[in-house]
Amino acid sequence: MKHLFIINPVAGNKKRNLGEIEAKIAQFADELGDPYEIYFTKAPMDAAEKVAETADAIGDGDLLYVYACGGDGTLNECVNGAAERANTAITHYPCGTGNDFIRTFGEDNVAKFHDLHAFIKGTVKPLDLIDCNGRYGINICSVGIDARVANDVHKYSKVPVIGGATGYVTSLAVNIIKGIKQKYRISIDGEIIEKDITLVCACNGRFYGGGFNPVPDALPDDGVLEYLILDGVSRLRVAQITNRYAKGRFRELSKIIDYHRSDCMEIEGERDFVVNIDGEIISTNKICFNIVPNGINFLFPSGMVFSDVIDNGR
Repeated sequence: MKHLFIINPVAGNKKRNLGEIEAKIAQFADELGDPYEIYFTKAPMDAAEKVAETADAIGDGDLLYVYACGGDGTLNECVNGAAERANTAITHYPCGTGNDFIRTFGEDNVAKFHDLHAFIKGTVKPLDLIDCNGRYGINICSVGIDARVANDVHKYSKVPVIGGATGYVTSLAVNIIKGIKQKYRISIDGEIIEKDITLVCACNGRFYGGGFNPVPDALPDDGVLEYLILDGVSRLRVAQITNRYAKGRFRELSKIIDYHRSDCMEIEGERDFVVNIDGEIISTNKICFNIVPNGINFLFPSGMVFSDVIDNGR
């Protein structure tokens, strides 16, 4: 077995001590007694390339454990390198801005992911993925105002007096002022929806945007995605409903939010639009969200009873 630690040196707090993280990894690896490698990312998506290359090099007769040491973006890159590879499992050692995906498994369990030693006797479970025009997501993908917020959030998270999760709120306010709706053509379960839309989200996980929880019972292992479609509404209306949307109270907004459970959705725009994939951004005029059942092997820390955590959402 080989262990690969992917470190994003600019994730979260740039002032954190990378040497301290390396020392923790070395101590952890010594206890395991297995070969290990530390890789610092240098460019977008090079983590995906590194994971894929390493998995190919060890072959099917061995196992590769990948530790995404960064935020949700680092985790997403590792997911794209490990997706649909039977010899590879990934996990998240969170040190980014949001670290939203692992909150799916309960706020009380997030601290366990900060303890490398908890992975020594961890458990590997398959989780679903979202295929987005060939780019994989593991958490939440979206189109519309919240994708634009995700596109701009790092501009504000870097400002000292804003920073952190407050950057999401600042980005939201700025994008509301810019305009909040666009006409899309959406295909889902044989139904065509063609109208002005403020946002669409496809949920495999439960949290995004620094703590927004649009579908609290979304499950990353049930072979289906939870979709919310928010009609094109006014700026004032968005301001009025943001808190309820963030807390998963979409059923109170059924007049303006359509809810679907399905394995795929296609969205087409009259012009290019941004798509949020686990906080990473692509631009296109057509996107397909397709579920990939059991698309990734995920390593959970010891002390977590995965079935109990997930069953809380069923």
